[in-house]
Amino acid sequence: MNDKTEDSSEGLKPRQQTVRSVRADAQRNINALLQSAMTVFATSGVDAPVREIADKAGVGVGTVYRHFPQRSDLIEAVFRQEIDACADAAVDLADKYKPVEALERWMLRYLEFIATKRGLAAALHSSDPAYETLPICFVEELSPALKTLIETATAADEVRAKITPDELLWAVASLCTAVDNGNIEHAKNIVSLLVDGLRYRANR
Repeated sequence: MNDKTEDSSEGLKPRQQTVRSVRADAQRNINALLQSAMTVFATSGVDAPVREIADKAGVGVGTVYRHFPQRSDLIEAVFRQEIDACADAAVDLADKYKPVEALERWMLRYLEFIATKRGLAAALHSSDPAYETLPICFVEELSPALKTLIETATAADEVRAKITPDELLWAVASLCTAVDNGNIEHAKNIVSLLVDGLRYRANR
């Protein structure tokens, strides 16, 4: 009886290792697909062929649909990951730079995120229920991140008071309507001018 028990226990080990291996492979595929989709969306838009995304990730089309049954699932996953990264950048920038510089650098980071995701505006404002949580995600994650940067810069008398994060988010996003083929240099200059305007009469 003891021998059988020991044999059964030993027999489980390869299966457990296989499960862990499969899960690890699946996560690698998901990560590769998200990275690939981010790149493809930036150049071809959110309506790019699924095969283009799969080929760039080095997987089959079936793998894409296994992890993301609907195109909207992949789009949402990509944008949520990017929103998280953009929000997290606020903390990193605040640790490295003076308040107003951290604010400007974050606004430029946000500009790049919006401008290089072709089709994002259409997804955000579409009536497709698959995307209905994306605007909420923007407000819940990006607005607090920007608010902290604004409050720190205001407390340091580096920008004027009574600035709301939603106003700045809207202002920067509006600049992206004029972005052509991902060229955001002109929009970056406007963001810098906007920050200069925030500095005006900051300590009066």
